[in-house]
Amino acid sequence: MDLNTEFQVLKSKDIDKLHELISVFEIVFEMKDLNRPHNVHLQRLLEKENFLAIVALNNHKVIAGLTVYVLDPYYSEKPLAYIYDLAVLTEFQRKGIGKKLIDFTKEYCRLQGFDEVFVQAEKVDDYAVDFYRLTNPTTEMQVVHFSYALNRRGLEY
Repeated sequence: MDLNTEFQVLKSKDIDKLHELISVFEIVFEMKDLNRPHNVHLQRLLEKENFLAIVALNNHKVIAGLTVYVLDPYYSEKPLAYIYDLAVLTEFQRKGIGKKLIDFTKEYCRLQGFDEVFVQAEKVDDYAVDFYRLTNPTTEMQVVHFSYALNRRGLEY
């Protein structure tokens, strides 16, 4: 298998690649009956400055990727990057692609003047926790995450 992988930050014209990335999330996260947003919404999302989608391509096909939400903290003029979702297609896992994706994201954000990149993983998800530990984080914190569902549809995984 050729692992000549290219990493790319999606631009507003890359709606097809965003759809491919969403398909990767659907497969890896076993999302049943995902109600995909319309192209208009996805196009607007790609145009926003507070959202990034970064993909790994192999032979021009999206095989992995992540989404980032940009946060502007009150305590710093530099933004923070919150990695929200990250997935690698099963057949490409354990080949270093996820780590390279994190490294690419960290370097991209550093060059864009970000102060920090952070990600959360559920404590019960041993694979994710172990993976993120291998990406050389500067700190690891134990936190309790609370969420408040507000009539959310189509996002149940």
